[in-house]
Amino acid sequence: MDEKLIQIEDKYDKLSARMEAPEAYADPAAYAALARERKELEPVVEAIRAVRRLRAAAAEAEALLEAETDPDLRALARDELDAAKEALPAAELALKTRLLPKDPNDEKNVIIEIRGGVGGEESALFAASLYRMYSMYAEGRGWKVSVANVNETDLGGIKEISFIIEGAGAYSRLKFESGVHRVQRVPETETQGRIHTSTVTVAVLPETDEAEFKLDMSEIRVDVFRSSGAGGQKVNKTSSAIRVTHIPTGTVVECQDERSQYKNKARALSILASRLAEAERERRDAERADERRSQVGTGMRNERIRTYNFPQGRVTDHRIGLTLYKIDAVMNGELDELIDALVTADQAEKLKSENG
Repeated sequence: MDEKLIQIEDKYDKLSARMEAPEAYADPAAYAALARERKELEPVVEAIRAVRRLRAAAAEAEALLEAETDPDLRALARDELDAAKEALPAAELALKTRLLPKDPNDEKNVIIEIRGGVGGEESALFAASLYRMYSMYAEGRGWKVSVANVNETDLGGIKEISFIIEGAGAYSRLKFESGVHRVQRVPETETQGRIHTSTVTVAVLPETDEAEFKLDMSEIRVDVFRSSGAGGQKVNKTSSAIRVTHIPTGTVVECQDERSQYKNKARALSILASRLAEAERERRDAERADERRSQVGTGMRNERIRTYNFPQGRVTDHRIGLTLYKIDAVMNGELDELIDALVTADQAEKLKSENG
């Protein structure tokens, strides 16, 4: 382990030196690549150096305790030793966490697909609420949200929606949202005040570019049609909406948000590639179930992951047993407490696997 840490620090120092050399500025693209690589190593190097500082402080305090006879200096050394020993386990855990294999998709944009499940119109209304929740979370982090396709109901609900969130680390923060979200509340149309239970399915896919997953266009049918919305909303006068079908799997993607047929086609193909790539990842994961990315949740669409109980004002994540009594804040996009807990649980499972 010590040799690995030395190699990481050495690589970081060499990258820093190359970036400071005058010739590094001659090629902006190469300089940017160096900067990205250095930035990825920086948290690890900071964690390494934090552990080293604490260990050095502990060793120095122990040496002073052995050599010093003055009571005041010995008391000072004892305080320093205790402080270093108290801080060291957390610093070592932080270092181990930084050294865990990184999900290669973490920095990617995400495609989120929300579909109404059990519950009819109430399910569709909650799907709209979840879209609003994720949009507000994204906007709070300065990320861009763009809708690819939406199928709305007359009452303002959403039968299904596909949208893209663009931003650094978007997938790392939202990847645990895949699964079945259950809502318990009294619908506005309910005259007797009975609580109804409905479900909505969320799928979160890392955006996949063409270089990562090559589509065979001979296996794809492209249809052009006029876009439409509930009650005649968002109707395009031109036939710019696109439907792409992957014939071997029957996977269908529609995109009708852009006015340009070319842009709709490009976006639909990007979503199709992401769906097919995710299906391939799920197939590989199923073959090696003991090597799953995380035990926090499989990410499968039929797994119930969370319940939103409006009468009790609570949100419960079933994978980690966390309940928050702040449903209004959560529905307004304040998801960090939930997401941080899921990330921490995921890291704990990975550390347990690493340690055998």
